[in-house]
Amino acid sequence: MIIVTTDFVPGKEVKELKGFVKGSTVQSKNIGKDIIAGLRTIVGGEISEYTEMMEATRKIAISKMVKDAEEKGANAIIGMRLQTSAVMQNASEIIAYGTAVIVE
Repeated sequence: MIIVTTDFVPGKEVKELKGFVKGSTVQSKNIGKDIIAGLRTIVGGEISEYTEMMEATRKIAISKMVKDAEEKGANAIIGMRLQTSAVMQNASEIIAYGTAVIVE
């Protein structure tokens, strides 16, 4: 599956639009990671526990979007975007979305 953030795939021609596709997941914080992250805020620096958690969550959302595109018969997704929102205290949603297309 080709995934691009642009409205076209360089060197390819969009032959057919398959429509909007998305994938989302909601991730809550882990109490153990929360404690470690709290300690890290005292000394400063990257909170790698959250960085790793959000990276894994993005991968899940993207894989769900790809599955949606494959089910529509697409071989590419153009205009892909990621968005995050808080759905409740200590939980965030990541959504990946774009336009499924067939390119040649």
